[in-house]
Amino acid sequence: MGRWEPNARGRLAQAALTLYAEQGFEKTTAAEIAARAGLTERTFFRHFADKREVLFAGTEMAHDLLARTVAEAPPGTPPLDAVTFALEAFAAVLQENPERVRLREAIVSANPDLRERELTKLAALVTTMADALRARGVPDLTASLTAETGIAVFKVAYAHWTTTASSSDLQETLRDSLRHLRTALAAQAPA
Repeated sequence: MGRWEPNARGRLAQAALTLYAEQGFEKTTAAEIAARAGLTERTFFRHFADKREVLFAGTEMAHDLLARTVAEAPPGTPPLDAVTFALEAFAAVLQENPERVRLREAIVSANPDLRERELTKLAALVTTMADALRARGVPDLTASLTAETGIAVFKVAYAHWTTTASSSDLQETLRDSLRHLRTALAAQAPA
């Protein structure tokens, strides 16, 4: 193996997903991932802290994207709309490789420890968006409720999109889920 290999991180990620799908997350080792990618185990650990991180790579990018999109929403944008803009931007990134996203979701869903980690990562995204809303002057409670609601809508849309053979994209599924929420809330409003 050569000292430097182009796109090592991408090759490692693809090898990991393939192996996780073939033999399960728990049974797959970092050494096997590296070998499948034609790289050394040491190279694997240069790119990923552990084999779980292959599935959660891009978290920093997600935080940056969500915070920036909420911050850049036009002045006067209602908090839920600012959060929706941010989640649509995130959905657009995920939509770039739907097969990989669906495979990743199947792997995470099959492993309780990975599902727990996913919830932890989503909670951190809530904090990121709530902080961005507060920076826009949104009151604390409103910011927290709006960010939590946004992530709840995103989770439902994401689960639906990754587990169905729907022809719609993730952004449209997210918008549809938000419409369902608004309809449910309107039905509860006093006359």
